[in-house]
Amino acid sequence: MNIKYNVIKSKDSSVEEVKDFVSVEEPLEMNLKYKIDGKWITEHLSITMRTPGQDEDLISGFLFNERIVENFSEIENIEKIGEKVGDFNIQNKIVATISNTKNIGIGKIKKNFITNSSCGVCGKTSLETVEVIKKDKLNISFPKIPKKIILKYPELLINEQSEFSKTGSIHASSLIDENGNVISTKEDVGRHNALDKLIGFSHRKKLIDNNSQFIACSGRLNFELVQKGLMSNMGLMAGVGAPTSLAIDLAKRFGMTLLGFVKKNSFNIYTNKERVLF
Repeated sequence: MNIKYNVIKSKDSSVEEVKDFVSVEEPLEMNLKYKIDGKWITEHLSITMRTPGQDEDLISGFLFNERIVENFSEIENIEKIGEKVGDFNIQNKIVATISNTKNIGIGKIKKNFITNSSCGVCGKTSLETVEVIKKDKLNISFPKIPKKIILKYPELLINEQSEFSKTGSIHASSLIDENGNVISTKEDVGRHNALDKLIGFSHRKKLIDNNSQFIACSGRLNFELVQKGLMSNMGLMAGVGAPTSLAIDLAKRFGMTLLGFVKKNSFNIYTNKERVLF
């Protein structure tokens, strides 16, 4: 979703006023509805800044990635609530009704401990907290992704980004298979939102095949992005930017292959090179 703004552009010796596309950023209030002892409870979950659209995928992916639900069938209903507001006349509140409440406490605990990757003290706690939720390591034998497909993915990602070509200010996450087929791509002004949308949509449509697919992201890979990929048992994640130290530690601990600085002729492998076919 984008809008045109009047912009003054200076290039060389010329100055001109033009209309340019800008990505829309709006808050989304996410709420959770569940029943305890026969009583319905609606609880505020989170507020995220996002690109409007695919909000259902965003909240379902968020619930799954945070392990508040373990299976998408536990999400009984998702609906927009509240009035349409703002310049774009959209609803900025959403509520998901879930049937399984056993992980609500885990979600709260994890949110209290997993913090920004810039916090050096919290690194060990963050890694241990993921282990509370995910106890199994990934199978190192799959997927096997050819080098030529990895080198090709930045171009594939750009071709799939309908909004980036217009605004230049939006992130994307793609699900790509071993043959270079793009299964799905989701965009958002937030890197984490784009990945939540991708995972939410791909699980709902039953598109994920861990044996032959990997996740490609448009920016750098930090701890939270890798954690989201691990929750879907993705064996390989790649970014056009650099991974953070905590992202590398997390990928190494759970057996994920992590790639960074992917360009048309080069990339770095930070963990588990066995999944890359040279």
